[in-house]
Amino acid sequence: MKTTCDLYDQYGDQLRVVPPLLNDFGARTSFYGKAVTVKCFEDNSRIKELVNTPGNGQVLVIDGGASLRCALFGDVIAKEAVENGWAGVIVYGCVRDKAMLKTIDLGIKAIGATPRKSTKKGEGQVGIPVVINGMPCKPGDLVVADEDGVLFADPGLIEQ
Repeated sequence: MKTTCDLYDQYGDQLRVVPPLLNDFGARTSFYGKAVTVKCFEDNSRIKELVNTPGNGQVLVIDGGASLRCALFGDVIAKEAVENGWAGVIVYGCVRDKAMLKTIDLGIKAIGATPRKSTKKGEGQVGIPVVINGMPCKPGDLVVADEDGVLFADPGLIEQ
């Protein structure tokens, strides 16, 4: 896959560029795949369920409402994501276990880190359009992420 800069040079405003806010937390800084979306606020129940399904090289895009009060994603869930073949995770919120996440072969981008864990009440919606820092992402969109940022593309726009 080309870099986000090269893709933007080629496709321009046909791509949705997530405004810079997300930081790298995983061992992989470049990753891409089809978006699987989840919207949840301070409850990571659906995230835990999703990473335990076959990832098939997809990217989990989590709209956590930009909450900084708790982490939606940590090292235990990251290891499960790797075991199940996920390419990466975009968290519009926080992660935890930052030192461990750096050692896990998974692309992870999030706003920040906090030690506080989320609740587990079984709340959240899967497979719906989400918004990450103002940019919409639909299930099935192509997600491309690297050190320069994150792009969302409609299915079929970019040849892989």
